[in-house]
Amino acid sequence: MYNYYGNGYGDFGPYPYAAHIGYEAWQNENFRRAFWTGEQLQMTLMSLMPGEDIGVEMHSETDQIIRVEQGQAFAWMGRDRNRQDNQIHLFEGNALFIPAGTWHNVMNTGTGMLKLSSIYAPVQHERGTLQRTRKEAEYL
Repeated sequence: MYNYYGNGYGDFGPYPYAAHIGYEAWQNENFRRAFWTGEQLQMTLMSLMPGEDIGVEMHSETDQIIRVEQGQAFAWMGRDRNRQDNQIHLFEGNALFIPAGTWHNVMNTGTGMLKLSSIYAPVQHERGTLQRTRKEAEYL
């Protein structure tokens, strides 16, 4: 098993691995970073500035869990891109469980950085994905 206590870089999958996710999320300054990518599962870390959101998105074949590691947020979810009836305030330790085919968005409603971890099954992003800003993520 590989134990790692963070330098903020790299994708540590598909090898067995242990990490303190709260610390890793706190250290992450990138909009999105693939932290661990296996064959069927992936964890990314995200960092959003105050007022920034992840953008309305839907993964047709992928279930997702988004967990707030630090900060506060507001989330929307629903089966229609233009009508997301499930709305909730999120705080540190809260998680969203998002079934495949569900439109969703998460916005940082706090005054500090919002730190998120996100699990995808199956894998959503290419191994080693590093997107420093939301704008970079939109164009890749």
